[in-house]
Amino acid sequence: MALKALGATVLFATSASGQAVLEGQGAVLRGLDKLSSVTSDLEVGKGGTVRYGPLQVTLSDCRYPEGTPARATAYLVIEDDSAEAPIFAGWMLASAPALNAMDHQRYDIWVLRCTTE
Repeated sequence: MALKALGATVLFATSASGQAVLEGQGAVLRGLDKLSSVTSDLEVGKGGTVRYGPLQVTLSDCRYPEGTPARATAYLVIEDDSAEAPIFAGWMLASAPALNAMDHQRYDIWVLRCTTE
């Protein structure tokens, strides 16, 4: 387990361009209710949980290339009150939200940026 954590740290230590990768204090997410077409911005601190309808969204980590918090990569765990297991657990990229998207019949959630303060 410690080896996996070390590998993830090394993986995120520099970006593809050699630029340093920093850890954010939290993240700004956007939620979409597909039924009403209403969007909401959700701010969550690192290690915190925010509620969006029947969903609980927990942010484990948010990282970004130095100077560009809008190019965030966030690790999220999303649980639905009606499901036994999380409906999403993994990294989401702000620059490519469809690459690893949450699959829910009514709601969409994606990362906008890391917060730095």
